[in-house]
Amino acid sequence: MAKIALTAMKNNQKGKVLEILSGQALQQRLLAMGIAPGREITKLSQFMLKGPLAVKVGRAVLALGYGTASKVIVETNG
Repeated sequence: MAKIALTAMKNNQKGKVLEILSGQALQQRLLAMGIAPGREITKLSQFMLKGPLAVKVGRAVLALGYGTASKVIVETNG
């Protein structure tokens, strides 16, 4: 099990959200989108080097900015 930022995941890799390293406002915004500790998340793709990421949480497909995604810590299987 590896503990990495969402931005370090490979495309189409699944992981489980462990924590969100941010202030209360961003945590609340991510919670409203369904990104919460314990939830499974799949990184679908990333646009350019530090561009936004497309992720899937449940049945929702979301776009996260690189800075926001770098604060989401996930656990992967390798």
